[in-house]
Amino acid sequence: MSHRPMESVRVLELSQFTFAPTAGAVLADWGADVIKVEHAETGDAQRGVQIGWNSERRGTFQPIMEHPNRGKRSIGLDVSSAAGLDILFALAKTCDVFITNFLPDARARLKVELEDLRQANPAIIYVRATAFGHQGPEAGQGGFDSNVFWARMGSGMGVTPPDSSRTLSMPGPAYGDTIGGMTIAGGVAAALFSRAQTGEPSVLDVSLLSVGAWAMGLAIDISLLTDTTRPVAPLSDGPATAPTNPLAGDYLTSDGRWINISFLQPGRYWRDFCAHIDRADLADDARFDTAERLMANAKQAAEILREELAGRTFSEWIEVFRTLQGQWAPVQNSLEAGHDEQLRANGYIVTIEDADGHPRELVANPVQFDETPPVLSRAPQFAEHTDELLRELGYGEDKIIELKIDGVVT
Repeated sequence: MSHRPMESVRVLELSQFTFAPTAGAVLADWGADVIKVEHAETGDAQRGVQIGWNSERRGTFQPIMEHPNRGKRSIGLDVSSAAGLDILFALAKTCDVFITNFLPDARARLKVELEDLRQANPAIIYVRATAFGHQGPEAGQGGFDSNVFWARMGSGMGVTPPDSSRTLSMPGPAYGDTIGGMTIAGGVAAALFSRAQTGEPSVLDVSLLSVGAWAMGLAIDISLLTDTTRPVAPLSDGPATAPTNPLAGDYLTSDGRWINISFLQPGRYWRDFCAHIDRADLADDARFDTAERLMANAKQAAEILREELAGRTFSEWIEVFRTLQGQWAPVQNSLEAGHDEQLRANGYIVTIEDADGHPRELVANPVQFDETPPVLSRAPQFAEHTDELLRELGYGEDKIIELKIDGVVT
């Protein structure tokens, strides 16, 4: 049985898309009872997303909804109505945390600002997930991870060669959102700890801007110190290795795949690496036989290594390098990553049962307690738990039917 450290925590989530909902998913993974409030008619706007690969589904199982919403309970609620707001506040009274990614004007219009929630529950931790933070001239604007986290905060430019015909996009959907959601979940854990110690609830702010800056933190730190940016090799230069380290870079195999070598101490591992590629002679080559000479002649060494690694296939090198002493990795796509033996050995891929009764797989959040993989459950269908949650609040069947007729709940 997996350890669920937030078993007694209740979270009320008024959010859409992925950034804030992913935080709720992590908290649900950790055992929290997460109540997802959805628009009474349309539900989470992400349920209707139809953008190519992102919209893939099998029956009721749609990863774009399962990834950020697994383990939650859903209520369809018209928060813009007085009766709907009463239900929201009744739920808030039972919860420890309120998470929203609604924009400031929407929060004010719907009366779900900090003071509104604190009036209902003075002890509730209030979490704002925003694009640009809660202060400054752009605080009221919306954004997505593609433009704020990736493009604006430097990741896009950081991976794009200067002679590329376009800037490179994020490597996968909801890339920044998922990192940001994990950040929010960590902040919530700290806020819960702080409240337990002091009795005072926190207001938590996490933005795609702040998470994007943190992801590029070391690069930004160095840039602010030196007033420079990290040089990126042009595409025309071909495969790049570190200027003074031939064992730091990506090498092309005979079948067009890549192997990443990341030896930060090239002198220490040079002889073993040479033996593994059947070029033991290079270890005694006068150009490379000491760490100093290897670094001084790194360009020549890299040219030799490119030729050698281009002589075998990707799978052949993977087998050869299994006994390599240094640090390396196959450059894998998302399908290969999902089937990675080491990933699965640690329980980082978890099987759930979808609403149709079929087994499906999801990536677990990266925190594991007591060496035990988490036990996950599927995301809720739209408004699946409306009746259940209303009954928990003390509403009788006649009142629930009345609320449905009035369009307050779904």
